[in-house]
Amino acid sequence: MQLGIIGLPLVGKTTVFELLTQSSDKSHNTSRANLGMARIPDSRIDFLSNMYKPKKTTYAQLEVIDIPGLVPGADKTASVFLDSVRRADALLHVVRVFENDAVPALNNEINPVKDIENINYELLLADLDLIEKRIERINANKKKNNFLSELTLLERLKEALENETPLAAVELNSEEEELLTAYQFLTTKPILICLNISEDDLISKAYQQREQVLEFAAQRNLPVVEISAGIERELAELEGEEKAMFMQELGIEESGIVKISQSMYHRLGLISFFTVGEDEVKAWTIEEGTMARKAAGKIHSDIERGFIRAEVVEYEDLKNLGSMNAVKEKGLFRLEGKEYIVKDGDIVHFRFNV
Repeated sequence: MQLGIIGLPLVGKTTVFELLTQSSDKSHNTSRANLGMARIPDSRIDFLSNMYKPKKTTYAQLEVIDIPGLVPGADKTASVFLDSVRRADALLHVVRVFENDAVPALNNEINPVKDIENINYELLLADLDLIEKRIERINANKKKNNFLSELTLLERLKEALENETPLAAVELNSEEEELLTAYQFLTTKPILICLNISEDDLISKAYQQREQVLEFAAQRNLPVVEISAGIERELAELEGEEKAMFMQELGIEESGIVKISQSMYHRLGLISFFTVGEDEVKAWTIEEGTMARKAAGKIHSDIERGFIRAEVVEYEDLKNLGSMNAVKEKGLFRLEGKEYIVKDGDIVHFRFNV
């Protein structure tokens, strides 16, 4: 799964990318997409690592792509932007709210609602262009009657886009969803809005247009995270008590980068199950609704092929009782078959034979 970071130029997009991927490579090329891996912070992994004291601790990861900033009206940047967006599974839209004379805003204007609309408009236009070309091809086809269901659906989607409604907001039945599986629409991708604000405004929550942009996002079912990239940079350089004290001074309960990582992980429909032991405590990424046998294949294909059963303990039970022995004594250690739906936070040991 890939998270694409999008936005206009000079909004702090690359800073967010560097914070998510814990990189500081100043050679990043802003004219092309840059790839990195983001660790998904998880307090459950922290707890399990403290309990088992393993040689290695592995968190879930998500591939992140820093997509070049879009300059509205510039065909060259739009082409690179749209090609990169098409490959992403979800989008993090970084929107500038901070004032900084040393970093001039596009058109010297701070207008978060307009910036969101600019990006959304490009995505809508790209989907509309794709649909219009497909409708044209169907109408020119001598076997047009074989595609009437698809044509009817595309006409409905075209009307929605012309009314500036993203395709994610159009209700589809299972048959219609099947008809669209070959398409790579952009306005169906999950989006998280990241408002990049100044340090003072992060504390006061009193920046200009706050109510307008939050209302605008709510009306479109766009979740919002408020961060200050400047503060996040400082937090990234601190550890332990010093970091905790700094966050307390600012009234921050959780890092904005942590919020972004976890929000996008779940927006993609991903969950984690854990394997534990003295050698390694590890989070394994699967899609929500994955059965035990397929989840076993994430570890190794041999385990999936020779699956016998899954030994399952819920994380909260282990945390509350303090040891695996206590969990077993309480009868909370379960044996599950291949069709068991693995849940977020399950601690699993797979039995197999090949």
